[in-house]
Amino acid sequence: MTVESTAARTPRRAGSGGKRTSASSKSASAKSTAADAKSAGTKKGASARKAGDGQPELVQLLTPEGERVVSAEYDRYVADLTPEDLRALYRDMVMTRRFDAEAVTLQRQGELGLWPSLLGQEAAQVGSGRATRQDDYVFPTYREHGVAWCRGVDPTLLLGMFRGVNNGGWDPNGNNFHLYTIVIGSQTLHATGYAMGVAKDGADSAVVAYLGDGATSQGDVAEAFTFSAVYNAPVVFFCQNNQWAISEPTEKQSRVPLYQRAQGYGFPGVRVDGNDVLACLAVSKWALERARAGEGPALIEAFTYRMGAHTTSDDPTRYRRDEERESWEVKDPIKRLRAYLEAQGHADEAFFAELEAESETLGKRVRDVVRAMPDPDPMSIFENIYADGHALVDEERAQFAAYQASFADAPADAVAGGEVK
Repeated sequence: MTVESTAARTPRRAGSGGKRTSASSKSASAKSTAADAKSAGTKKGASARKAGDGQPELVQLLTPEGERVVSAEYDRYVADLTPEDLRALYRDMVMTRRFDAEAVTLQRQGELGLWPSLLGQEAAQVGSGRATRQDDYVFPTYREHGVAWCRGVDPTLLLGMFRGVNNGGWDPNGNNFHLYTIVIGSQTLHATGYAMGVAKDGADSAVVAYLGDGATSQGDVAEAFTFSAVYNAPVVFFCQNNQWAISEPTEKQSRVPLYQRAQGYGFPGVRVDGNDVLACLAVSKWALERARAGEGPALIEAFTYRMGAHTTSDDPTRYRRDEERESWEVKDPIKRLRAYLEAQGHADEAFFAELEAESETLGKRVRDVVRAMPDPDPMSIFENIYADGHALVDEERAQFAAYQASFADAPADAVAGGEVK
């Protein structure tokens, strides 16, 4: 399965998102910046581009065609990237997409109960994920598979919850990556509270809260924005605006662009090309650095697109037009970075072939691990409810044990003291 073919496997449907066109140009602030950009194969001009028909400007460093755009404001955050770094970013996106495609297939085969695909959002997640430091703390939603990859979480650990064999799958403190949050928007409050604690501890680390465009309509998010602003919390709200909150388009959720909501709370908001991994990396570094420096929260709106279904239980053909998806296919985040790597001579066919083989190895490992996951002990549902135990839970445990033992295939000594043995 090639990287390019993966995006085309998902059922089609779409909304409006036209091609980005150039906005008013900004010249580089220094001759050296322009010279460096030219030598690196960049395109002199504005880093702010239109998001689509009548849409506001957004930060862009890499066009859909793979051309670098000079940004006097954000170039410094990616100026130290080496060809090896660029290849690593490309690898991150390819491996993330391959893992995600495998998870979708496993769900279709009945191996997972549900799966929320990130197809099309790889640049937003990898760019922002690679901007974090090890001591930063991340609060994801349920779709941040690429961020988990960047934080060093084994991708197979993400699948246990969706297979129904555990309640999370990994130690949040092992990689400073919190468990997935299914309740829409609640993780922004968790992140804000954690960030307030970080500030009181005097640490210089930052917190990132991921959310979707649909979550911005939740009261929890409004409360998180208020508290983070009032307490000057070191938190970055990274909103992946993938245009659809299940079947509800963004224009029916807000009368203003989402990033502009930050103004009402007293902190900055920026819209970035969510399919541009370099821009997402640069803007995220900017926001994280100011948070660590005590300058408070920021909102990043990554303007991207959900190429697949909301989850595998969703049918996007019921509410999206083919033309909308097709207009976003030309902005594919992986293809544009590959175009840039090839144009600059930073990667050859051997690199891409080796990476393709590596991604297939990952796919096989994911299949093998998922199918070998043991079923949980039925009695484990009663664990970790109360720290010191509870009489009602003990009673319910005994009742459930007796129920389990009532089946014909239960062992002879199934019930002993109200527990399954």
